[in-house]
Amino acid sequence: MYVITADQVDSRNRPDIVASALDDLNGRYADRLELPVDRNAGDELQALTASADAAVDLVLDLTRRGAWSVGLGIGAVRTPLPDATRKAAGDAFVAARDAVTRAKRASTRFAAASVASGTSGASEQDAADVEALMNLLLTIRAERSDAGWELYDLLETGLTQAEAGARLGITPQSANDRARVANLRVEQSAVPALTRLVARADDAGHDAGRRTERA
Repeated sequence: MYVITADQVDSRNRPDIVASALDDLNGRYADRLELPVDRNAGDELQALTASADAAVDLVLDLTRRGAWSVGLGIGAVRTPLPDATRKAAGDAFVAARDAVTRAKRASTRFAAASVASGTSGASEQDAADVEALMNLLLTIRAERSDAGWELYDLLETGLTQAEAGARLGITPQSANDRARVANLRVEQSAVPALTRLVARADDAGHDAGRRTERA
């Protein structure tokens, strides 16, 4: 399982944005979550998913907003699940707490961690690999211009690069140049590979004997 814990940056000096973020995230990710995204500890939110794809998308979404320190926890979760994410417990939640604490000190504001109870620690190394590669991708994304994001968002809707360029009123060559500067093809190749690594980080713990706990 995957737990994403996000802590609002400089919440003492900024308006609370947790409520609006919950509405937005639950509206867009509801069918990919085990429970609705929930408020935790005042200015934090937490999401729980069994999907590596959803976990990666949530991390990329939250870090892009620039208002969150984001921790990805990988591990077991106690079942049966309660009626709210904030009431849930297990290794993944412990790992997410460690990750978000470290994320507050990271330049990318992201960290990943895994708790592998009773194992050799292989999944902890897998989580460290996820963190390293995600940070490379986040560093690329941090350098992207508004124009690059404009093209990225159109491509995410399913448009081809030529179609997106036409929508923006630029030539195919200009669209190609914009995609190259924004490293869009690099990201398109990296995200599926990173998602597979996130999935393996969870699988490694199960293979080593870390099974979902019963409450």
